[in-house]
Amino acid sequence: MPASRSPWRSLRYRSMRWWSVANFVSNAGTWMQLTVQNLLVLEITGSAAATGLSMSVQAAPALLISVLGGAAVDRWPRKLTAAVSQAVLGAIAFTTAVLVALDRIDMTSLMVLAAVTGVVATVDNPACALLGNDLVPAEDVPSAIGVGALVHQAGRLVGAALAGVAVGFLGTSVAYFGNGLSFLFVASVIPFLRPAAGAARAQERNHRASKNTGPDLTVREGLAYFVRRPRLVALAGVTGISSVFGRNYGLTLAVLVTGPLAGGAGSFGTVSTVLAVGGILGAVLGARLRRPSVRLVGALAAAGGLLQAMAGVSPSLAVLIALVLPMAVVESISDTAGTAVLQTDPPAHLRGRVLGVWGSIGTVWGLGGPPALGLLMELAGPRGALVTGGLLIAGAIGAGSLLRQRRAVSPVVLRTEEHDVPGQPVLSPAA
Repeated sequence: MPASRSPWRSLRYRSMRWWSVANFVSNAGTWMQLTVQNLLVLEITGSAAATGLSMSVQAAPALLISVLGGAAVDRWPRKLTAAVSQAVLGAIAFTTAVLVALDRIDMTSLMVLAAVTGVVATVDNPACALLGNDLVPAEDVPSAIGVGALVHQAGRLVGAALAGVAVGFLGTSVAYFGNGLSFLFVASVIPFLRPAAGAARAQERNHRASKNTGPDLTVREGLAYFVRRPRLVALAGVTGISSVFGRNYGLTLAVLVTGPLAGGAGSFGTVSTVLAVGGILGAVLGARLRRPSVRLVGALAAAGGLLQAMAGVSPSLAVLIALVLPMAVVESISDTAGTAVLQTDPPAHLRGRVLGVWGSIGTVWGLGGPPALGLLMELAGPRGALVTGGLLIAGAIGAGSLLRQRRAVSPVVLRTEEHDVPGQPVLSPAA
């Protein structure tokens, strides 16, 4: 009987169903708080720059100490780590709620709480990501990731809507209380989760392998594994160039729609909706994957780059919308495939540290991408930025693929006792 390719196959497992519900609740609470927090900072300071600063303060720990958080996830029991980190995040949300309700909140308090949240997240993010993967066999991890992406999008929409209700009828502090409750709900679900049978056996094998290779749980071991693993380095390169020169459509498409295409806020809202729909469709299609590869990630990212370049020369809003949908779909599939590779490639005893390394790298892209793209837009305009960025993405990935193929078939001279045999391809051990 052929293996299932249903995007929902991970939901066959009871623990995965509970985890998806918990993640939906948590995402709704998080987005409710984030929406209200931006409004709160504006209310306190009246400065958009201060809002950006509060977001940067929360992201900064990921840049500096994600590798340490990943090492902690590898060292400590995963369920306990995830439950405790969720409870701590809930306590931070409740603390903020009390300060807001008592009108004792100020920018210093918000910055400190944001920084502490960022520190805890360096442990919570890899712990929760890997815990979700433990609930299904390895071949169903892409489905779990795709379902997680759908849950994230649904939680984001619900959270933003709830934020409006909270601010309009119940007050700002309610959003923080709600987020705190969402964290406690997740923490209460975690003890009852059980790994799937296949995943449990794989965990046991990896645990024995970890014992045989020694107790070294240092950060350096995770960094060394990442650097020495060509497919992870290639994945970082593909994701990095895509993040810097693409993806920031809230900036590039907003300027394109309201500028050269002479549309208004309503038109950009339509484009944003199409992007969201494409992301959801891509997550569903990505969840059908069984053995995603870096080659697939690169091919999809290059296709997305070419579509982005075509979008940059769109003569009308209708043409732009027709291109935006497939652009969002292929990029969402690429994201799902890349996440599956990242979370399943390392051995179990190294996955936390590899995700920690990835968290630091991703923060660099997140902080450096918008300024770089903004500079490109200043020099080339919105159309030029989209076209140049898309061609850079596709060209860099294509060049990397060609270089890899050349290295793979590079001829060498094999010496025998009687004569030299030139032109034979070099042989490499199986991966």
